[in-house]
Amino acid sequence: MARRLFPGAWLRKPQCAQVRFSYMRMKYLFISWLVVFIGSWVMYVQYSTYTELCRGHDCRKIICDKYKTGVIDGSACSSLCAKETLYFGKCLSTKPNNQARLGEQGNLSELVNLILSFADGNKDGRVSLPEAKSAWALLQLDEFLLMVILQDKEHTPKLMGFCGDLYVTERVEYTSLYGISLPWIIELFIPSGFRRSMDQWFTPSWPRKAKIAIGLLEFVEDIFHGPYGNFLMCDTSAKNLGYNDKYDLKMMDMRKIVPEINLKEIIKDRQCESDLDCIYGADCRTLCDQRKMRCTTEVIQPNLAKACQLLKDYLLRGAPSDIHEELEKQLYLCIALKVTANQMEMEHSLILNNLKTLLWKKISHTNDS
Repeated sequence: MARRLFPGAWLRKPQCAQVRFSYMRMKYLFISWLVVFIGSWVMYVQYSTYTELCRGHDCRKIICDKYKTGVIDGSACSSLCAKETLYFGKCLSTKPNNQARLGEQGNLSELVNLILSFADGNKDGRVSLPEAKSAWALLQLDEFLLMVILQDKEHTPKLMGFCGDLYVTERVEYTSLYGISLPWIIELFIPSGFRRSMDQWFTPSWPRKAKIAIGLLEFVEDIFHGPYGNFLMCDTSAKNLGYNDKYDLKMMDMRKIVPEINLKEIIKDRQCESDLDCIYGADCRTLCDQRKMRCTTEVIQPNLAKACQLLKDYLLRGAPSDIHEELEKQLYLCIALKVTANQMEMEHSLILNNLKTLLWKKISHTNDS
């Protein structure tokens, strides 16, 4: 009897194992297929976006065709189209429209003279029609006009030339304030908190970081109620800032620096249900008027507060112990600045000067300064 029961049990066992094996195999096959499908889709989206909007060869061909037929001209056209010593490198944006309308500014006659001087690409004392067409195309880009206005400032990349709506700036060695560039597929699997910590590992020595930070504070000062109005930094991320081999800060991307008067026009009629509906770019925020269900026009945070928020971890990590406490105090005071506060401009100037003085005193005797 025992012998009859044993064979039956023996026969049933492999059948269960086979069913279990088939189920596991189907499960792994499905997961593998899903991973391949999602990976292929992400790669397709990234590739198609890049190739559609970042075709340097096609851009060059369009610009050079216009140059060769005499439609446009500029100081960089010969290098780009005839000598071919100028070439496109990294694509900085996949967004087709980055321009915004520039509002009326003060000192218009001086601004016109600046533009005409730059538009005269061959420096023959007059602006030809092709040069004028190029200049007009460039004037549709707010960041270009801001770069013209701030050309005498240390932290604005120098304009080297133009051709059509293409403009050329000086090369900047380090194209991000901190961090390490990783392939996008790896970025997908790194938690954001760990990524922020990892970014701070790849930074210069503290005295050099202090010098770069002073550069950012000086740039904030340059665009705060200058002769051409007040400009707002609406994306103060590390990727928009760089520095050269002397550790002088350079603004890498100025497309999200907009005239305050423009932002007010853009946002004043925007419908809203909460303050989250009243954001321009990443960092320019206003309040939602719940009674009118419209966004107000006054930006909550000044540029300095946003710059200090970016610099907080950057400067406090590795800061000398004798200034760490005071530096932390000044940074938090800076972050707490509000545009609507009484005597904001006085507080703005005081905190800005305190931070610059504290940093300069610590690094002025070092070679890094």
